[in-house]
Amino acid sequence: MCRLFAMTSAEPLSPMVAIRALDVMKEGHDGSGVGLFLTDLGGDFEQFRGGPILSGIFSNAGIKALDRYMMDMDFMVKYKLSIRPPTAPPPGTPKRDNYLIRVYEYPPEWEALSQAELHHRLMMTRLELRRMGEADGSMLIFSFWPDVIMIKEVGDPLTVSEYLGLNRRELQARVMLAQGRQNTNYAIDIYACHPFFIQGIATMTNGENTAFVPIREFLTSRRYEGYQGYQSDSEVFTHILHYTRNHLGLGLEMYKHIITPLKDDELAEHPNGAWLRLVKQSCRPLIVDGPNCVMGCLPDKGLFMVQDSKKLRPGVVGGNPGMIAFSSEMCGLDAAIPARDKSRDFQPMKYDTVYVGPDRREVRQWSQWDELTPRP
Repeated sequence: MCRLFAMTSAEPLSPMVAIRALDVMKEGHDGSGVGLFLTDLGGDFEQFRGGPILSGIFSNAGIKALDRYMMDMDFMVKYKLSIRPPTAPPPGTPKRDNYLIRVYEYPPEWEALSQAELHHRLMMTRLELRRMGEADGSMLIFSFWPDVIMIKEVGDPLTVSEYLGLNRRELQARVMLAQGRQNTNYAIDIYACHPFFIQGIATMTNGENTAFVPIREFLTSRRYEGYQGYQSDSEVFTHILHYTRNHLGLGLEMYKHIITPLKDDELAEHPNGAWLRLVKQSCRPLIVDGPNCVMGCLPDKGLFMVQDSKKLRPGVVGGNPGMIAFSSEMCGLDAAIPARDKSRDFQPMKYDTVYVGPDRREVRQWSQWDELTPRP
């Protein structure tokens, strides 16, 4: 199994808070990799909130190729953080030339674009850079999006984070997702490392999705350029949420109804049963087969957690107004927010969705049995 930790805080924090929470749960992951998603940034990146940020790993040749491509596209670098560790990597971690985080200024001709077109072009730029680096491994691209930084590497989460020096002033965030990965199904591939990201949506999963192939086939049949990759069976969770929101125009409560719909006899008793039955029939190829616990971040910077109907993967949420965390295990939550009212901790069950909005004041929860009302 993997271990997951997500946190939202009114004040920006070092990503090491999330990494240390993973470390106390290390008996539940094998140290094969670490993935970080950071948004609502603090530190040196807060002043560049509107500009797109590129996150990835580059060889020296890859840096030159990146520079040529971005100059041809008329992107201008506004700020950069380049991590070049001075020591040899830990055992099992590849030697890299550059861990790069760059803020760009948009090309002048992009200024008049609609938001939808701007988001599409950002996604296509990320995919093209990833394609350019795939042949020789010179570029590993994780994100290209405003107010988002992603860091991934092979190796033990705490060891890798200390090696990269992530406890630095420049690198802080109010919202973070972190996963310690146990790669049980496939060979280690850094693109299989959670969290996954598309157009402001990030998710990470603890579990196994045995319905991966039919879901992948349905998503790729939509002919949407962003639905590709799939080095991990868990990446489809991110794309299903994107499809739910961006193509079907539905909110987070319907995400749960799509991936784990109620049984037919349950739908007969639901106040919106007729509508939900139609959704279930239309989106049947997107039903997951777990067990899975999914945590994620929405474009509004809100965090959520859902379980599949088997509820065999742990997950707990707790905290205080202004600082709330989701964790695979209680010990991870205790490590990050020890001073909290533990009687208010909540463990979502198979019908539940939990959500913490960008105000970070409270944990909202709803059940699939509830009558449908607009959700984030």
